[in-house]
Amino acid sequence: MTQRFDFLVVGAGMVGAAIANGLGRQGHTVALIDQAHAPEFTSDSDPDLRVSALSAGSERYLRELGAWPAIRNMRAMPYTRLAVWEGGEHPVRRLLPATFARTTFSAPDLGTSHLGHIVENQVTQKALWDLALACPAITLFEGTSVSAIVTGPEQATVTLANGTTLETRLVIGADGAQSRVRELAGIGVTRDQYAQQALVASVRYRGKVQDITWQAFHASGPRAFLPLHSATEQHPGECWASLVWYDAPDVLNRLKSLPEADFINEIHKAFPEELPKLTAVAARASFPIARQHAQRYFLDRVVLAGDSAHTINPLAGQGVNLGFQDAACLQGLLDEARRTGQDPASPDLLARYEHQRRPANRRMMLAMDLFYHLFSNRLPPLYLARNLGLGLAQGVPFARNRVARYAMGIDEGLPAPLEALLKRVPGWRTVPGQR
Repeated sequence: MTQRFDFLVVGAGMVGAAIANGLGRQGHTVALIDQAHAPEFTSDSDPDLRVSALSAGSERYLRELGAWPAIRNMRAMPYTRLAVWEGGEHPVRRLLPATFARTTFSAPDLGTSHLGHIVENQVTQKALWDLALACPAITLFEGTSVSAIVTGPEQATVTLANGTTLETRLVIGADGAQSRVRELAGIGVTRDQYAQQALVASVRYRGKVQDITWQAFHASGPRAFLPLHSATEQHPGECWASLVWYDAPDVLNRLKSLPEADFINEIHKAFPEELPKLTAVAARASFPIARQHAQRYFLDRVVLAGDSAHTINPLAGQGVNLGFQDAACLQGLLDEARRTGQDPASPDLLARYEHQRRPANRRMMLAMDLFYHLFSNRLPPLYLARNLGLGLAQGVPFARNRVARYAMGIDEGLPAPLEALLKRVPGWRTVPGQR
């Protein structure tokens, strides 16, 4: 028997599950479809290898959905400081003061209690799944995928891999960078693969929980420290953290193959002295990184959100925050369509979504690419320029803090001079009809 829903959300990751909950809370009937089964969590488990730096804007959105208390009751580490500096040796460095090429953002300077939270992806996802399971308007189809989408003038018909047939007025693709929904809809992508890859490691260190996350830029790529929770119950006097090391694939493959003690030794040699003394490595893995953007965000009765629509360099951990912004925007427009009696798949309505989200996502892509290319170049003029830039950023706190408030979702817009600068970059807006 064919089942009918107001909306079909394909992909119950963080972004897809958030969209489903937002629509379900407003009384829309939603089918939430995912190949995986419900995520699991136990308080004494090692941390998930995948973590995200959730911004203040994402926290606000998750509070509105009702998921934030469950996230805090599981594990979420607030951080109040974020530091960025130039790492590695360079002849020009001897010409500059030791602490010149460094800038630090702090919550009190930005007028807030914290800058964000480092949260394991499985924690955020479990909170959103549990919320969806408790919502009468949401029906979860787990352990299956979409095999076909047929769109018509009044509805879309979706066939699942298990043979189930569903009807809806709009299919929302939130099924990741390799989106099956995007493929079935016939929406193309532009993709740029970076030469570097990223290695992520869950580690324990000796000492107290830290309130700072930092990133040191090297010519081979940045190396980052993200603080997690205390490990006191199982390992007294120790805490968990997530480390990120960007480098060439062959370098990371060698690192992954090392015994634990040798791997820790390599970490301590390569990371800044600010890294606490490591005691154990629970897990490590590497993955390729790429910038990818869908050529359009909607077609017929299909619309894309999150990684299905865009992926960026994970340099500052902004990917999921952009996805939550997509979710909040789309949810608001779809709820408005019901109030006004508009077809949720109306091209005018979905064009409003794309016109709001594409430029914002594009700005963040360009900003991350700017950092990536600027800091992976050892030419003396560029080295000096970026060090001067970091030094000036520390010395001009008003401009620095305005940019930080935007990136962390506290403010809605960039400072006017930076906005004007980005508008000069070719392709900063790629929505048809915009300049």
